Formats: sequence, C-alpha cells, structure tokens
Amino acid sequence: MSWVTKTLSSTLGRKLLMALTGLFLILFLIGHVSGNTLLFKNDGGEAFNIYAKFMTTNPAVKLLSYLTYISVIVHVVYSIILTRVNKSARPIPYASSQASTNSPWTSRNMGVLGTIILIFLVVHLQGFWYKMHWGDLPMVEYNGEQYKDLYSIVTFAFQQEWLVALYVISMIFLGFHLSHGFSSAFQTLGLNHVKYTPAIKKVGLAFSIIVPALFASMPLYIYFMN
Repeated sequence: MSWVTKTLSSTLGRKLLMALTGLFLILFLIGHVSGNTLLFKNDGGEAFNIYAKFMTTNPAVKLLSYLTYISVIVHVVYSIILTRVNKSARPIPYASSQASTNSPWTSRNMGVLGTIILIFLVVHLQGFWYKMHWGDLPMVEYNGEQYKDLYSIVTFAFQQEWLVALYVISMIFLGFHLSHGFSSAFQTLGLNHVKYTPAIKKVGLAFSIIVPALFASMPLYIYFMN
C-alpha cells in the first residue's frame, strides 16, 4: 500500500481532504454568488444570460466546473465516512453527556446540515444546471448572437412560493454549516495561531452570513419584483 493510499485512508487524511475540498468550495461560492448578482440588474436578464453562456462554454471555467463536481463528491463521501468512523469508535454513548457545553451546535450537527444542503443542491442542479446544459430553453438574441434564456427559467421558478421558501431555508442551513466549516478547515490544515485564529473566525462568521444572505435575497427579489 502506497503512502498516498495510507494517508487518504487515515482519519487525518480524510479530514485533510475535507478541509481542502471545503476551502475550494468556499472559493466556488464566492465566484458563484458574484456572478448571480447579475440577477439584480434591471436589463431583462441580458447580463445574466451572457454570463451563463460564458460559464458553460469557456474552457477554463469548464475545467474549474469539473474540479467543483469532484470536490462536492469527495466532500460528501468523506463526510459520511468520517461520521460513520466516529460513531463506530464509540458505539455506546457516555452515561452523562454535556455536548452542548463542550462544543457548538453547528459542530455537533455538521452531518445533518450537510445532508440538508445536499438535498437542496440536487433540487438546484435539476432545476437550473441541468436545464442550462441539456434542457429545451427559449433563445434570445443580443447584438446578433443567440443565447439560452436561462433568466426566464429562473424568474419563472422563483414565482413559486415553495421553491423560494426552500432556497431561503436552505441558505440559513448553509450559513450554519459555513460558520463552523470555515474556521475548522484552517484548523485542520494547521493554520491556527493565537494571533490569526480570532481573525479567521471573524472572517468565517462574516462569510457565513453575507454569502448565504446574498443567495437568499435573489429568489426573494425576483418573487417580489415580478
């Protein structure tokens, strides 16, 4: 067995992969939310549709997309493995547990939060990502060039109250997930220091509020403005 296999099959190696894929997905969220803010632009969806075409046709972006898919799969698979390993390590719980005082709620429920986010992700991919790539979308023309009108699909979808509610609630859960995962990833990588850790935690808290809030505001904006 090679040292790579040994590392990846160890608890430390699994946590390392969780941290690296988590940080990569955090970078993805920054790029994704930045591009999606074009939904707020009052131009009938032109900027958003042009952006959507660029994101699905540019070779460099497509490569990053494949890395994102791999990161999601690895993050999910290894989170399941680590959860099972942790449970099997102590099949019988302590007689007296004070988990609420020993660790934050988000830390104890990362698996639950991750599962809810995964369900949301499946709905999101089926509703928009799949349709953009393989769905029968209407076409629009800007400056003599044809574009898939994903904006019309988004605006139609977010006229459904249940879907808007799902997105907002899921973003709340994402915020809780990020609030622990952000600083935890740096700690796993050994990048914690008495000087820098407080700053990392503050940045992580700000990120876990701002990014999910931006994502949640998009369906709300479309629902109330259309």
